Amino acid sequence: MSAQRPVAAAFTAFAGFAVAALAGCTWSGYEPTRLPQSSASATASPSVSATTAASTCSNALESYTPPAAVPTNLSGYPTVEKIRRRGRLVVGGSATSLLLAARNPISGRIEGFDVDLARQVAKAIFGDPDKIQRRVVTNAERIPVLQDGSVDLVISAMTINCDRWRQIAFSAEYYRAGQKVLVSRGSKATSLDDLDGQRVCAPAGSTSLDKLKTFPDVKVVTAAAQTDCLVKFQQGQTDAITGDDTVLAGLAAQDPYAKVVGGPFTSEPYGIGAPAGSTDLVRYVNAVLAQTISDGSWKASYNR
Repeated sequence: MSAQRPVAAAFTAFAGFAVAALAGCTWSGYEPTRLPQSSASATASPSVSATTAASTCSNALESYTPPAAVPTNLSGYPTVEKIRRRGRLVVGGSATSLLLAARNPISGRIEGFDVDLARQVAKAIFGDPDKIQRRVVTNAERIPVLQDGSVDLVISAMTINCDRWRQIAFSAEYYRAGQKVLVSRGSKATSLDDLDGQRVCAPAGSTSLDKLKTFPDVKVVTAAAQTDCLVKFQQGQTDAITGDDTVLAGLAAQDPYAKVVGGPFTSEPYGIGAPAGSTDLVRYVNAVLAQTISDGSWKASYNR
């Protein structure tokens, strides 16, 4: 097995979670998923053909096999050892995605599900979950900051796909989302198909925007982030917003005149982004993710 070739991390959707299982060179993987029931989550992994480093991406949900437990001896993990010597983990992500990563107006701290995952990685490396330096990035900046080395990881509701594997590396899938639509309370629309001729916003650099562009009768509106789409929505500059249901849930919680409609019409598997070639770091992160399932911290964070 080539060191550059990711091995399988198969995902099976169900209303709960399971512990990681290792089998030879194939990681069948832990299987966290959205706890609300959704048969749409039970889709097979993509089969898009693309290349990742020196090999072919035949399954975007493949990732590097983790060790059986989170390593304490980092002799085989030079990237992780370098981070430990530096004394902090640099993580790129959002600060405006309510429920995932948003600033608490009282404490001033950025909180959410993605933030909890970053803290778990920092805790594993340093024994201290607070040894994190956060860099706020937009969707379009997520890949560039990994490519230029200004962050160690990006944890920001980032969909794993083969095109992105050609540019960076990914952890195993840690959450399965799906694209939906947010409209005003009075709207009768239940899907993008009902919005022909209307303005729909999605953030630049997102898979949501890519999908939106496949609807030729919709007027595409772009913004730097989903919260900027919400501002446009509230100011009457767009009629609807499309994006992952996780993110739209946070937007709807901020606007009593908005609602999220319809079922998910895409499958959005989230992974932690890492620089291309940082195999040891990805293997380490995968071990941390598996541990969060086995010790219950993934479920506790989801419930919060």
